[in-house]
Amino acid sequence: MTEAYIFDAVRTPRGKGRKDGSLHEVTSARLSAVTLNALKERNGLEGHAVEDVIWGNATQVKEQGGCLARTAVLASDLDQSIPGLSINRFCASGLEAVNLAANQVRAGAGEGYIAGGVECMSRVAMGSDGAAIAVDPSIAMNSYFVPQGIAADIIATEYGFSRDDADAFAVESQKRAAKAWEEGRFDKSVIEVKDINGLTILDRDEYMRPGTDMQSLGGLNPAFKEMGETMPGFDQIALMKYPHLEAINHIHHAGNSSGIVDGAAGILIGSKEFGEARGLKPRARIRHTAKIGTDPTIMLTGPVPVTEKILRDSGMEIGDIDLFEVNEAFSAVVLRFLQRFEIDPERLNPNGGAIAMGHPLGATGAIILGILLDEMERTDKETGLATLCVASGMGAATIIERV
Repeated sequence: MTEAYIFDAVRTPRGKGRKDGSLHEVTSARLSAVTLNALKERNGLEGHAVEDVIWGNATQVKEQGGCLARTAVLASDLDQSIPGLSINRFCASGLEAVNLAANQVRAGAGEGYIAGGVECMSRVAMGSDGAAIAVDPSIAMNSYFVPQGIAADIIATEYGFSRDDADAFAVESQKRAAKAWEEGRFDKSVIEVKDINGLTILDRDEYMRPGTDMQSLGGLNPAFKEMGETMPGFDQIALMKYPHLEAINHIHHAGNSSGIVDGAAGILIGSKEFGEARGLKPRARIRHTAKIGTDPTIMLTGPVPVTEKILRDSGMEIGDIDLFEVNEAFSAVVLRFLQRFEIDPERLNPNGGAIAMGHPLGATGAIILGILLDEMERTDKETGLATLCVASGMGAATIIERV
């Protein structure tokens, strides 16, 4: 079987996902094109250089619809002979794009791919696609559907995480992200977004709040308490599924949950021969990939079973992994991962995560994989695992190994 390697990884800064965010006037296609152009320029990708562009995004309507991947290729400087494939595995779309590309290379279906994703949440609102899992009663009722915030609070209740636990994790994420930026740990991969005149629009993640502390978070009300208790009665739906809980402890709020942002990321993947033909040195080997389905109500527990699966399938143990990137969708998601595997917290998200810097749904998987690779190189570590929870109950994971 052909090995699949990572040759390069880039991402845009993450802009606040509001109308006053720096990237609000930049379309999803344009933000994607910026990312594709950076990979082209950095790696000399002329002509039909890659077999395909596989691009993830979670809300595929409006400007993010119509096979955004192909639109992005045409909006970029890549050759028009390169096709595009849009995929959606919700929050893991960017990582699933990478995994799909890697497995295509390993199977011999093309020597090189660009994979990644984008989400402009200030322009295309989360949930605006009217997904059947949420709006079709015949499906929602049978699956005991609740919104993701309620699911995160169910995790906290089920596994015993307190409001202080969640807030302390969020404070640490902010501290780590601020330190990473101060020390230039993202310099290798972050690309500036410029306007038509070449002026910089954004060159740094702007969602961060480095002054966050326990006191400031303590003043925030639980974001999903009213929704759970008095609106559609989602707590009652959850308790029908999990009667042993008796009540849902609502601990999550804007400060210990992932930020709504705009952003894009791309990774160049190929065979050894692909790199040799272009004078490119591989940075890491994609050792294994995995995905799994999980309970659709609690929904966000996927990182645990998919990590168990990828370790089992690859013949590895948790101690074989040097560094971990677990998407910070909500504090409880990562706290559960730490609880289950009993790993050193210093080995997980050492540069902060989505609580501090934001979670542009379709791009995040590619973002955290690139951050993982940069950190492995910076600290001279050999193996890393990236994983995300996924809406409606799924998980995705990737293990990479430095070359």
